[in-house]
Amino acid sequence: MRSAFFLAFVLAACTSAAWAGGPQRADLSQEERQRVRRITAPAAQFDRAESFEAMQGGAGTVRKLINPDIFSHPAANLDFEGRQDFMVGNGLFRKDWVSSPSSTQASDGLGPLFNARSCQACHVKDGRGSVPGFDPLQQNDAVALLLRLALPDTAQEAQDRLKRAGNVLIPDPVYGHQFQPFAVPGLPAEGEIRISYQENPVGLNGEEAAVLMVPSYRLESLGYGPLHPDVRVSPRLAPPMLGLGLLEAIHPDDILANAAAARGDGISGKPNWVLDPDTGERVLGRFNWKAGESSVARQSARAFSGDMGLSSPLFPDHYGDCTSVQEACLAMPNGAQSHLGEHEVPGRLMDLVTAYALNLALPQRRNVEDERVLAGKKLFYEANCIGCHVPKYVTRRDAERPEHRFQLIWPYTDLLLHDMGEGLADNVEEGEASGREWRTPPLWGIGLTRTVNPAATWLHDGRARTLLEAILWHGGEAQAARDRVRDMTPAQRADLIRFLESL
Repeated sequence: MRSAFFLAFVLAACTSAAWAGGPQRADLSQEERQRVRRITAPAAQFDRAESFEAMQGGAGTVRKLINPDIFSHPAANLDFEGRQDFMVGNGLFRKDWVSSPSSTQASDGLGPLFNARSCQACHVKDGRGSVPGFDPLQQNDAVALLLRLALPDTAQEAQDRLKRAGNVLIPDPVYGHQFQPFAVPGLPAEGEIRISYQENPVGLNGEEAAVLMVPSYRLESLGYGPLHPDVRVSPRLAPPMLGLGLLEAIHPDDILANAAAARGDGISGKPNWVLDPDTGERVLGRFNWKAGESSVARQSARAFSGDMGLSSPLFPDHYGDCTSVQEACLAMPNGAQSHLGEHEVPGRLMDLVTAYALNLALPQRRNVEDERVLAGKKLFYEANCIGCHVPKYVTRRDAERPEHRFQLIWPYTDLLLHDMGEGLADNVEEGEASGREWRTPPLWGIGLTRTVNPAATWLHDGRARTLLEAILWHGGEAQAARDRVRDMTPAQRADLIRFLESL
């Protein structure tokens, strides 16, 4: 059925105009490469939807009732065994972990310092997290927003770091790689996160100015003394979990082709290369806000370690981000059980969580034939938003999991790093990402963000309360596209937002 689905699309799409760019992929024959070029060429007509455009997750797309659980379904093309693993992984993703020792031995080992007790606490219903600060009553609710800590690179430190471990940041000597506002009983937390905002009006053609919220961060009630005077703080909001396995199945040649494209539009995306610890080779990063992880498995294991202090085969340290200065943290008991192995999250459990994360389904798009949505899509193209938010790909034929193979998908990302300007800069270098560069986030599912989490906001730190605010924060390489949106008529901006809300 998966092959029949794709073949039907190929036969329908082969009349599209040829595209000069496109893949040079070893997993495809020359004839298939030509077909894929045609299929993934940018749209040229906007009076009707493209073939299979509503099926943004390929054959795995789900047709379900739109409700707060719409992001939590398994891919439609999972087989029976895959669905079983998905359901068990779902339970592990949602369960709360507790400190050691505990009578619930299969769930202990939390911390000792941590940001959350479960994956679900940050990725609300598998969607975006929420940030405190907009509502004074939520000031202490910073579960889904973590703060990366990093010291600035010297030229030599940067070179050594890239050779040694790809994307490892230089941590604060006391507080480590990220600030953790929670701790197990008997141990001080690292402190409290406070966020305040200043209003910054931005003029719009034909209507009242939009008001952007400029965040500032304070770390208070520090539990282990002062931070390093040169430490830099990078806030990171938990992103949605949709389609991660399909993003992993995009062929590297397709991503690098976008990096190499000579377009003359001021956009110059670049890859972030990270070290594969198993092979020692540099591989393409494609996950997290700065493309600092190469696979869903490593991203998931790093979150268990850094966010919850739980060891796994990929990150075997039982104490997460505890530093050598935090002696009391290192003296706390861990949750490893001899009958389950040496890790708090044994390999089989980690595999199940990864299987879940790989196969959260994309919902079918809505209103793809609506006249105003199509007008907004045309404006999206004309503003050159597709210079970074590349609409579509055909995944690799030799993807590791069969449900991800040879699928037409519509994620609207190039998975590359782009200079987004000083307004969004965090001044933290991560691998080959500068302090002004961020990975293009996928847009699929963005229109259902508030359906899943009514308190959700946008951008890497949640500062944008609306999709229009998120656009108006774009700078650097995206400044020209942002200015085109600013200069649109109110009706055109409304159509553009309608298009985004259809994704």
